[in-house]
Amino acid sequence: MSAALHLARPEDIKRLLALVAAFHAEEGLESTDEARYAALMPLLEGIPHGCVYLIGPARAPLGYVIVTFGWSVEFGGMDGFVDEIYIRPAVRGRGIATEVLIQLPKALAAAGMTALHLEVDRENETAQRLYTRTGFRPRARYMLMSKTL
Repeated sequence: MSAALHLARPEDIKRLLALVAAFHAEEGLESTDEARYAALMPLLEGIPHGCVYLIGPARAPLGYVIVTFGWSVEFGGMDGFVDEIYIRPAVRGRGIATEVLIQLPKALAAAGMTALHLEVDRENETAQRLYTRTGFRPRARYMLMSKTL
């Protein structure tokens, strides 16, 4: 199984929407196809705030990862946030996500990114083990807080 990453483009929207809808359904995230389309298209069209990578063969992706970009004084420059990562259930457990989460930070660091963050459900021990195995560490003094605007 290959975890090759392909930068998603507007012509990938149908394949990507299907994957994102599957992830949102699995996670119990309420969203519509229209809302997902509106959130994804700027990334696919090159908005400078993030990017989407298809994982595996571009024509039949095994999953996707979305990285959004920010700036951190604490971390000394551009940082990123793994907004979503999804691997199709049929191919999980084959090391694909591990490979992505080891190789992607290397590529981002080579492009000048200084830190990569993600969030994980406190009860999802499988994902926590994956993230720990690939070098992510919890920040003991901090918790992610959000406010929908």
